[in-house]
Amino acid sequence: MPHSDSKFNPEQVSTIILDCLKQGKPVEIEGFGTFYPNAEGGFQFVAIETPRIFIAYASEDAVQAEALYDELLKAGFNPWLDRRRLIAGQNWPRLIEAAIEASDFFIACLSTNSVSKRGGFQAEIRYALDTARRLPLEDSFIIPIRFNECRVPARILRELQYIDFFPAWSAGLSKLIHSLQHQWIKRCPN
Repeated sequence: MPHSDSKFNPEQVSTIILDCLKQGKPVEIEGFGTFYPNAEGGFQFVAIETPRIFIAYASEDAVQAEALYDELLKAGFNPWLDRRRLIAGQNWPRLIEAAIEASDFFIACLSTNSVSKRGGFQAEIRYALDTARRLPLEDSFIIPIRFNECRVPARILRELQYIDFFPAWSAGLSKLIHSLQHQWIKRCPN
């Protein structure tokens, strides 16, 4: 049931959610959790308790980015990759910004393709840097990884430690997962 209104109306949003639940349909709020209908006519909300991870990459590195997405999913994380999350007709620039803002971590996939390319990847990096400025200083948000031997942009090199996924992908992945787990435990000790 499509709904469209140029103004945000909380009552209308809650009505849509309740209508779907009454029809027995779960309602996912991407990145936060899912409302599930129950037999008593009510609902249960199941929050996502795993870190949300945005993966930024150049289109030429899509195969590696999708492999990273799959590995993070297998490791129990909640990765976000445009190729897996966006659907036709969505306002992708706004949804990408919203996904970055809602993420707990931002993985910048650096490669010879991405560091010299103009466009979306660079815009995502800049948006992530701006987002990181609003977080507590001790929180790690941006984690750069290198898919191959490439230069690291000066701004990132000055401020952030990166992880190499070459010559051994598995060693890089292991370091990344360890870093994500360590940072997540630090943020959420309970």
